[in-house]
Amino acid sequence: MKMLNLFIVSDSIGETGELVAKAAVSQFRPGLQHTKFKRFTHIDSLDHIKEITELAKEQGAIILYTLVQTKMRQALVEYCNLYNLESVDLIGPVINLFEKELNEKPFEEPGLVRKLDEDYFKKIEAIEFAVKYDDGRDPRGLLQADIILIGVSRTSKTPLSQYLANKRFKVANVPLVPEVEPPEQLFQVDPAKCVGLVITPEKLNSIRKERLKAIGLNDDASYAKIERINEEILHFEKIAKKIGCKVIDVTNRAVEETANLVINHIQQK
Repeated sequence: MKMLNLFIVSDSIGETGELVAKAAVSQFRPGLQHTKFKRFTHIDSLDHIKEITELAKEQGAIILYTLVQTKMRQALVEYCNLYNLESVDLIGPVINLFEKELNEKPFEEPGLVRKLDEDYFKKIEAIEFAVKYDDGRDPRGLLQADIILIGVSRTSKTPLSQYLANKRFKVANVPLVPEVEPPEQLFQVDPAKCVGLVITPEKLNSIRKERLKAIGLNDDASYAKIERINEEILHFEKIAKKIGCKVIDVTNRAVEETANLVINHIQQK
């Protein structure tokens, strides 16, 4: 069986080119036997192109390439013609078609799709992190978080955590209750990463009453009483002062507005 020698040339990591090459080879050799794949990645100079084509000439290789810059593709074609090499442009024809269809010039910036993928997975990771470390579920997450939110119940810690997660921040939040000691990890983190959320007793009283009604309970429970709320807020202020963290009043703020304040604080620090 004849040996197939393939050079995958890319201005990024060459993953796309290799996947296409393997998909095609598998139609002839399902186990990819008697086939050599060699990736040449992050190719960004004409000298690289010349060296690769010279090596391909020596080894009798076929070149498959994903180069987004026109000058690089043209140089590769010229050298392949010079050395009588077989080559396949895997992305150029598509870029040319889209340029004609959209009447726009391509960015010709290598690795853009990789950046999009990385951004997407970072977002998913942050969302999963926010769910895992929501409501003080596992205090170990505090040491790994980009942002830590603290506050009494019903100060929008969870929706704010999810909103920030969609902005690629890993967020953990901790509810503060007078009867429960805060986790020790809360006092080990950088105070600049911690943000306290506070709300006026009157507003919190209204929110908690509505919450109790929504779950079918009487709205005069201790949870919604002003005396209890004041006690919780005093406890919150004591903990926030001990940590030395920034405190944001969320009384009349939408989640988006609070999130912007949190992000600005984190970026400044």
